[in-house]
Amino acid sequence: MESLERWQKKDWKPHELVRMGWLLFAALLLLIGIVTSWYTVAPEEEAVVLRFGRYATTTPPGLHFKLPFFVDKAIKVPVTEVRKVEFGFRTVKPGRRSVYRSRLDEALMLTGDLNIAEVEWVVQYKIKDAKEWIFNVREQEDTIQDLSESVMRAVVGDHTVTEVLTRERAKIAGEARDVLQERFDFYKMGVHVVTVQLQNAHPPQKVRASFDDVNAAQQEKSRLENEAQRDLNKVIQVALGEAKREVSEAEGYAADRVNRAKGDIARYNEILQVYQASKEVTRRRLYLETIERVLPKVKEILVVSEEGVLKHLPLGKGGAR
Repeated sequence: MESLERWQKKDWKPHELVRMGWLLFAALLLLIGIVTSWYTVAPEEEAVVLRFGRYATTTPPGLHFKLPFFVDKAIKVPVTEVRKVEFGFRTVKPGRRSVYRSRLDEALMLTGDLNIAEVEWVVQYKIKDAKEWIFNVREQEDTIQDLSESVMRAVVGDHTVTEVLTRERAKIAGEARDVLQERFDFYKMGVHVVTVQLQNAHPPQKVRASFDDVNAAQQEKSRLENEAQRDLNKVIQVALGEAKREVSEAEGYAADRVNRAKGDIARYNEILQVYQASKEVTRRRLYLETIERVLPKVKEILVVSEEGVLKHLPLGKGGAR
């Protein structure tokens, strides 16, 4: 306090005041130079460095130095943050019991079969190139909004209302994502589309009850068709099994007959060879073998000569031997 009073009471000469002013100015310049010569980039960010307003470089996370006195300007861009844009609705109050507000101006769309559907969807994206994000497109958020709505309307217009509301929703979302990514790449926006999700798709409120009836009838039709197909498959399987069984039995019977025929042929060939080698002996052996097979079945024997029947020999039980 006393020093300040002495400094105020001191009779300053003009050159001393000028010198003091220059010292203060140099100190201020030094302080500004120190403060503006470094910057920090967070782990989820990248920094685009501008030098005299023109692009100089892109720096990764960490501590970096730049030209002081605002010659270089660092613009930080969150490149890992996944951003979300809602279409057809807006989340008024997020949480476990979220509150939404409908946006029919975005949700109402014309399908390929000239029907109207209310489609609500979400686009999630993140910045993949900080330089392109800053320099190539103005009003990036509005551009993403307009492109996303245009692409979804075009994709929905290529499908029927039944496909949009029921079985093709995942396919439509995938097509919209691919087309939207192509548009972003064409305009070099530096944006990567993470996903496109169809949150909800339903007919307009005035015709929703009628559509529900049609949908229920279609589901009943599908159920009956599935049951009929199941019964048909069961009958076909039984018929195929029966056919295979009969074919297997026929093949087994055919193989048995063929093997028996081959055995008979082999036996006859053996007899033929023996007969050709000794005809008389073979004839008598065959005759005796035949008599041996036939006689056990004979019940009576008649001895016949030129004079007639000489003797009747009964061979049954209790008969002559």
